[in-house]
Amino acid sequence: MVQFTEDKINEVKAIMARYPEGRQKSAVIPVLHLAQEEFGGWLDVPVMDYVAELLSITPIEVYEVATFYSMFNLKPVGKYMFEVCQTGPCMINGCDDIIEYIGEKLDIKPGQTTADGMFTLKTVECLGACGYAPMMQLGKFYKEHLTKEKVDALIEECRRNAVANN
Repeated sequence: MVQFTEDKINEVKAIMARYPEGRQKSAVIPVLHLAQEEFGGWLDVPVMDYVAELLSITPIEVYEVATFYSMFNLKPVGKYMFEVCQTGPCMINGCDDIIEYIGEKLDIKPGQTTADGMFTLKTVECLGACGYAPMMQLGKFYKEHLTKEKVDALIEECRRNAVANN
């Protein structure tokens, strides 16, 4: 059964308290972030249904948000997620080549995770860093002016960090 710890329930209550009575749907994005963090880095249907129950809204209202925003994962993802921007400025500056290169290096396609569960490649819409194209988000950090050499260095850095943290 999906259930937050008491501490997380208190966080949900604090989030909900930010919004006027009857407007608990406004809490859906921060509560989905909390749920994704708490339940393995992705949102399956039981987790989204649980969020709907907590917020006293219908499940479809949660699904609409979770499926619209690329920051929510609807299937398991790797420890490191390469979210490569694929909109105008990034495309003009070679994001397609970067996406293809990452795919070749890791033997995955966009939307897939490596067999070892280490990396996921995801294409996303504008991340708002057009002047730094091509770029991607890796965790909480932007990686800008991407080249094949920078991608190689990022992959190696992630692998070193994974070994050091195990």
